[in-house]
Amino acid sequence: MTLDILQKDTLPLGGFAGLKEHQLVKDPKAWGDQDNDGAWPGIGNFVYLADAQFMPNGQTGLHPHHEIDVISIVVKGRIAHEGSLEHGKGLEAFEVQVQRAGGEGFRHNEVNPDADWNRMLQLWVLPETPGQPAGYKVYQPQWGAGLQRIYGGSPAQEQTFSSQTRIDVGLLKAGETVTVPTPFLAYLSKGAGLANGQKVTDGQLLRGSSLNFEATDDTQLAVVTVVNEGTA
Repeated sequence: MTLDILQKDTLPLGGFAGLKEHQLVKDPKAWGDQDNDGAWPGIGNFVYLADAQFMPNGQTGLHPHHEIDVISIVVKGRIAHEGSLEHGKGLEAFEVQVQRAGGEGFRHNEVNPDADWNRMLQLWVLPETPGQPAGYKVYQPQWGAGLQRIYGGSPAQEQTFSSQTRIDVGLLKAGETVTVPTPFLAYLSKGAGLANGQKVTDGQLLRGSSLNFEATDDTQLAVVTVVNEGTA
């Protein structure tokens, strides 16, 4: 099983307002044909991945989104959420926030409330159905519980926002294994492991037709896949 690897530190360090970030996925469906500085395209409706570090007490500044689903995964530290959806919500390390803009849209400001640098992943997914109402969900993935769904699924369920593009998060204990039998993109934001027998570590984006992953350290892993209509 072949495995492609993109190393975060080989990409330009950008940023805005109170944060610095590496942009690892910039899909033409959202970004057009502009020079993507080495970032990969996504899969399905997954169009953007940034690994961001907030300066001490840094913030994004209040800004709007429209017809995009914004997934925030806390890696280190805390996030204080402000905006038109669930204003005042606080996120701890490893928690996940999902905001659906839909046709209604939302405005938000994500704030580092602490005097130390923190770290957060942000992923964007284009909605499959335009004009949906705005919505907000939050998740607390558990250590040692394998891959846990935080985005995507059938419209018949309400635990996650529906989409054929799925995002799962794993907080894997050393020695824990997970298998992804379909084409995927996966990002390690903590720890290390063996991916299809190859050593991988924090800050690497992985791509392949299937994945066998064994954590060799306590690891935070985000996995994006796409399934056909009606598949769980």
